[in-house]
Amino acid sequence: MKRAIAILVFNIMLYGISSAGIPMKSDVRDFRRLYSPKHEVRAVWLTTLGGLDWPGTYARTPEGVKRQKEELVRILDKLKDANINTVLFQARIRGTVVYPSKYEPWDGCMSGIPGKSPGYDPLLFAVEECHKRGMEIQAWVVTVPVGKWNGYGCKALRATHPSMLMRENADGYLNPADARAAGYIAGICREITERYDIDGIHLDYIRYPENMKLNISRSKARENITRIVRSVHDAVKSIKPWVKISSSPIGKLNDLSRYSSRGWNAFNKGCQDVELWMKEGLMDQIYPMMYFRDNNFFPFADDWSMRSSGKTVVPGLGIYFLSPKEADWKLSDITRQMYTLRRMGMGNAFFRSRFFTDNTKGLYDFVSRHFNFYPALVPPVTWHGMEPPLPPTEITVKNVSEYDVIEWNAGTDRSRSPYLTYNVYASSDYPVDTDDAANIVACRLYDLRMAVKNEKSRPRYYAVTAVDRYGNESAALQTVVSRPSSSSTGLIKNEGNYLRLPSKGKVLDAPYIILETLEGQAVATIPYRGSRADIRNIADGMYVLAPLTAKV
Repeated sequence: MKRAIAILVFNIMLYGISSAGIPMKSDVRDFRRLYSPKHEVRAVWLTTLGGLDWPGTYARTPEGVKRQKEELVRILDKLKDANINTVLFQARIRGTVVYPSKYEPWDGCMSGIPGKSPGYDPLLFAVEECHKRGMEIQAWVVTVPVGKWNGYGCKALRATHPSMLMRENADGYLNPADARAAGYIAGICREITERYDIDGIHLDYIRYPENMKLNISRSKARENITRIVRSVHDAVKSIKPWVKISSSPIGKLNDLSRYSSRGWNAFNKGCQDVELWMKEGLMDQIYPMMYFRDNNFFPFADDWSMRSSGKTVVPGLGIYFLSPKEADWKLSDITRQMYTLRRMGMGNAFFRSRFFTDNTKGLYDFVSRHFNFYPALVPPVTWHGMEPPLPPTEITVKNVSEYDVIEWNAGTDRSRSPYLTYNVYASSDYPVDTDDAANIVACRLYDLRMAVKNEKSRPRYYAVTAVDRYGNESAALQTVVSRPSSSSTGLIKNEGNYLRLPSKGKVLDAPYIILETLEGQAVATIPYRGSRADIRNIADGMYVLAPLTAKV
């Protein structure tokens, strides 16, 4: 904490801020470094319903499959370039799915023909492609609605589970009062969890229809919805306890003392006991649909944060309202929300993906060039109490043409999850500060090596950490600073405030020296120039002095 305060004060003194509160051009990198958190959920909802976000073409032939895959790859590449780290991928739509299921038929969005396979597994492809890019993917499952009463998905369910459904006007729904509905949804989520290497199950529309007249108490209705949540939680966690359970409740939990929800809230209207879900650990994350502005947004975001019980709250932002065809919001309506949420320690999720990647009102440019300038890691799920992994071992760095090829040995998992991934950091300062998002080079690597384009103009040092499936990160393995074989040992004289430096001679070509404790902890990096080094800010003690060469 002491170090962080010193860094903050130093930067305020050294770098100017304009009267408008915007960093001057020469100070942008340092401003970004100060205000870019290492951990933050940056998510999008990727809608497959009607191909709203994807796919834009049907897959009926090998060429159609290729085009459909290429389209998703382009979307994910754009998301990666904007440092998005979480994709909520719609896997169950309305009694139909976009993967081969024993429960429900294919949705028509993939092949253009309801019930017909597109010739490949879109969910499997999406999982693999997200993971290639270091992004998490959650399977988005629409729970209670099953589409039009005479629609394809609802008719299929009526043929197999007629008494489990209820009708509201022209639409069909699973009946939350029927205990079999909870088991049915849990079965779908179990199927997805068993077959796919997903990072989460994301429950959408986990509530009663908003216009439905209940013939039971609101308290009982909340119990019925919570039964579904609990069933899904137990089914998923019994198989893969690291898979996150999340949901997208109505954007306002309840009325506040000074601000009304205007009759549209999670607790009373939607019968969603979200605070209980977080308190009891039934939810690891929530994505409240906060598609509002001004006093309909900020006080309610703060309320969610205060009631989170330490779980991750990621407000969903209604970026579709930026479209002139919708509400024609100003870009500042969204960016103001993003800045406020970051100050509150919360991430954000965009609804929907296409409005983001289409750069509606310049949102994509703002996020990719300014707001998400550095990557961020998804916050770890710490409440399961798993020990972080032990770090990787034996890191090596080899210069191959224009690249530094970094290799390391695997870390040791202590969470009983199936594998570890790795984060790589780089900096011209040694040791590499792995708490600084500006130093993140790559996240969630599956391999034990990577190539990074080198910077010959200055020394570059690397650090690698291991990460388990819960997001717990190990201590860092730092590159070893090479010491020439001609180095000498012994006590070096100092003059109180200054240290007498040994001569470089003809052997050393080191631009810096490093001061380390006897335990190997670096405390200072000093330019290796002249015959003296300023040590007035170094505490009394015994230290090791070593040259810091440009090659590692």
